[in-house]
Parts: sequence; C-alpha cells; structure tokens
Amino acid sequence: MKHVIKTLILPVILSCIFLLTGSIFPQVNIKDLKQEVDTLREFDDNLSHRLDELEKSIDDILWFQRVGGVAFIDKIYMTGPPKWKEKNPTGQGAGNPVKFWSYIFIPKDIDFDKKYPLIVFPHGGVHGNFSTYYTHIIKELMYQQYIVIAAEYRGSTGYGKEHYEKIDYGGREIEDVDSSRQYMIDNYDFVDKDRVGIIGWSHGGLISLMNIFKYPGHYKVAFAGVPVSDLIARMGYKNQEYRDLYSAGYHIGKTADENVEEYRRRSPAWNAEKLQTPLLIHTNTNDADVNVLEVEHLIKSLKAAGKKFEYEIYRDIPGGHSFDRMDTKTAKTIRVKIYKFLAKYLKPARPFKSLTDLQNAIYR
Repeated sequence: MKHVIKTLILPVILSCIFLLTGSIFPQVNIKDLKQEVDTLREFDDNLSHRLDELEKSIDDILWFQRVGGVAFIDKIYMTGPPKWKEKNPTGQGAGNPVKFWSYIFIPKDIDFDKKYPLIVFPHGGVHGNFSTYYTHIIKELMYQQYIVIAAEYRGSTGYGKEHYEKIDYGGREIEDVDSSRQYMIDNYDFVDKDRVGIIGWSHGGLISLMNIFKYPGHYKVAFAGVPVSDLIARMGYKNQEYRDLYSAGYHIGKTADENVEEYRRRSPAWNAEKLQTPLLIHTNTNDADVNVLEVEHLIKSLKAAGKKFEYEIYRDIPGGHSFDRMDTKTAKTIRVKIYKFLAKYLKPARPFKSLTDLQNAIYR
C-alpha cells in the first residue's frame, strides 16, 4: 500500500517542480526553487513514516488473527536508557529514558501457578520491526510453552520519524532489549528469571550476541542466526545508500573509515572475548544480506579467544538470508535443531523431539 500511494503522489510532486521551472514562472529564483524542493522532500519523508505507521497498525491486527488462537497477545509501553546522542543535551527532556513498545506472547494453555521459560526475541533489519513474518516461529514457541517478549527498540520502523531517528545500532538498543527481559521478570510471576534465553536473526542476531556479551548473567542460552558480526567489513561490501544509514547525523555521524573504533565497538566479532553464555550460531554461504565472511570472522574470533560454542555453516540452502525462517521442510528441520539446543538449558514443558512433532503441532 505504501508504495502504491507514493507512486500516485510522486507525479504530483514532479508536476510541481515542472511548474516552478517551466514557462509559467520564467523568473523563478533558484533559492526559492531549492526551498520548494526541500519542502517536497520533507513531505515525502514524512509521508513514508506515516505509511509505515499505517502498515504497522495493520500488521498488529494480523498478529491477533494469526496467533490469537494459541496465545494471549499484548503490546506494552516501556522505557530504555536515554538517547546516545542528544540534539540539545541541555534542552527540555534531554536525558529522559527512551520510550518504546514491546510485544508479549503468552501460551493460552499454561498453568499460571507454575514457572515458564522466557525467550527474548529482538527483530532484525536496520530499521525493521517485529512483524507477522515470524508467525510460525511464534506458534512453534507457544506450543513448547515459552513466554516471548519482542522489543520494538529504538530505531524500529512504524512508530514515526522521531523513534526512527533514535536508532543506535549495536549501542543502546542492546539495553532496550535487556530492559524488555527485566520488564517480564518484574511484572509476570509465572516467568522463571533463571530460565531466560535470547534468539535473533540478522540484526537481531547481533543484538542477541551483544546482550550475552554485556549481560552474561541474564541469559542461560543464546541463538544467533545469520548475525551481523563485523560492521567494519559490512561497510566495505554494502552500497553507499546502506552506509548512509549509519553515518547519518542522528546516528553514528561518521563513516567507518572516519571512526573505526566506534564501528568496532558495535561489532560482535570484535567483542568475542566476552562470551560466557552457551551459544549456537547458524549462517549460510549464499546469504546475500549478511555475507558469510562476517560470521566466519565471528567464529574465528571466538575460537581464538578459546570460547566454547556451537555453530553450523550451511552450504547454499535455498532461501539465502531467510533459509531457516521459511516454511520449507529443510527450514523446519533446522529450526528443530535450534529448539533442541535451547531446550537443553531452558527446559520447556513441551520440547520438540523431531520434525514430526513440529509438523503435527503447528502445520497439521
């Protein structure tokens, strides 16, 4: 819908520019023209955010439609640490905690007098959000009787321009996600604080890794799928439009070559010596988003630091970046491996023992 509306509006914008530059206004001032173009660009940018908000609202309804049969679903408003970078450090509201939303999924068939393990589930994407893309994974977790918290941490899309520009990739978003873990422990008696795991793919994989590096005592186990692992290398093989997301004034503000240390600070491969938590890593050689070289750097760094962990490098599995999040038999088989690894440490009430278990529980 967003792209359709923009397709209809852009011709109008172009027509305005034509009128300003055409024979109707032959004496148009270049300065005025630039101001008009800047105004139109701002309008287009604001429209994009409004359409993202609309798309997010629609997807929220789909969550209830697709998962409401097996889960109690809530969306709670909470806080993380203040912004890493303030436009006006001494202005009104500077230093206040950042506010953000988080999804909660609770299996409908649990006994509220008992304790259940918690999965912290950060989404991927530089400016992504937790969407119904994860429908079947949430259903699979619900069947096993995990509680799930999924933070829409700073920089997530669908909450307006202001939240979008609070992005702090590999920075305080890590603390946002850990705040969502603490929220669950503080507010739900049936959450077992001693059985908390964290899982994520791509950017969510980076967040999972950085959380266990920073808060090793908070998590019993972690899974990182196709994790962004080395932002310095990543800036080298991505295009300029992607690099601009990081060097934007409201974000890091400098390129990797201008501030190598800042990009290193935000990269799991350069923090590998901090690992203390049981960890499983998956990657795929034909991943067109997170090049396998990033994850290989992480794996080599962990080995060099003498860390114990498990990993698997899959060879050209269909689906590329999404290879184990799809609904193919291969993807589901790989997810059973992930669930078995998590279950060793989190002891869910109904762990999957085989692909047949998963198929019968979710897809029958």
